[in-house]
Amino acid sequence: MLGAVSLDTLPSGDMPEVAFAGRSNVGKSSLLNALTNRKNLARSSNTPGRTRELNFFNLDERLMLADLPGYGYARASKSAIAQWSALTRDYLRGRAALRRVFVLVDSRHGIKASDLTVMDMLDEAAAVYQIVLTKLDKIKMNERNKVLANTIKAIEKRPAAFPRVAAVSAIKGHGMAELRADVFSLV
Repeated sequence: MLGAVSLDTLPSGDMPEVAFAGRSNVGKSSLLNALTNRKNLARSSNTPGRTRELNFFNLDERLMLADLPGYGYARASKSAIAQWSALTRDYLRGRAALRRVFVLVDSRHGIKASDLTVMDMLDEAAAVYQIVLTKLDKIKMNERNKVLANTIKAIEKRPAAFPRVAAVSAIKGHGMAELRADVFSLV
């Protein structure tokens, strides 16, 4: 793992990268662990704002995964939040090796205003992103269909949005094989 706290500490960018973004406590670290079949690749926490730098994980010299700090609520100073938010924006806007950003959305809550802000920025930067609905195991089947339909409708006219929405549970494994295929198709 490599943690970057500024643009000049980013990895070289000589292999394809995919990034994982989302609100605080949406399940980014749990998803990365499930995606790679490793229990402790990324540290997960119940405390919002625990990830405070861009964390990069080199997968077999073939793919670099980037775990981005959560946006929205965090237990940190405003200046610290502003610093890592600016770094994340700069990374997402100008990284040539970046193949896709997976924007994680808690399926219990759907797309929030903070998610729309990030999606607007990605659309403006022409950075391709794919929505991943997380914590699927925490909602009933009829709610799953509703949140999936609402999410698809929300991204229909967004220029940089990948048209397929992934729906997963990192805990139960639902949808993980499909998401793994989406991620590794970018290598």
